[in-house]
Amino acid sequence: MTEPARQPPVPQPPSRLLTRRSTVIGALIGAAVTAAVDEIVFHQLLAWHHFYDRSTPAVGLLSDGLLHTAELLALVAGFTLYADLRRRGALSPAHTRAGLFLGAGGFQLFDGTVDHKVLRTHQVRYGVDLLPYDLAWNAAGLVLLGVGAALAVRAARPASRSAGPAR
Repeated sequence: MTEPARQPPVPQPPSRLLTRRSTVIGALIGAAVTAAVDEIVFHQLLAWHHFYDRSTPAVGLLSDGLLHTAELLALVAGFTLYADLRRRGALSPAHTRAGLFLGAGGFQLFDGTVDHKVLRTHQVRYGVDLLPYDLAWNAAGLVLLGVGAALAVRAARPASRSAGPAR
């Protein structure tokens, strides 16, 4: 007698712990991607600032390299954790998307307030009126956080309500 073919497991709604993990992993990847965009666009292509501008240009370049290293490690860790959750069938894509935006906005707002204003490690740009740059920088972070929060609320809704109207 032959054994019946194994059926794939029926997907179950993810537990609270797994949705939290999906959100955190998305946030890690989102923060790392935003750090990469900051590093590549504002530090390298536009050369507006370094991660640490309160010393010599060599120290500024070193600080950029350290930021780039941290961002790459965060991307590798984030995608490794993402792949593991996905392999186990425990990934919540909606919570991961929310986490991506929350992480991106969190990084942007942290950089704009803590790095730029509190620690003064660098500014967005030098030799210009900083107010428009600071407003745009922090507004972008707030918009990303707002999108992430809206996606998180939507992801937390029960499937029956978020599926839309019945046809």
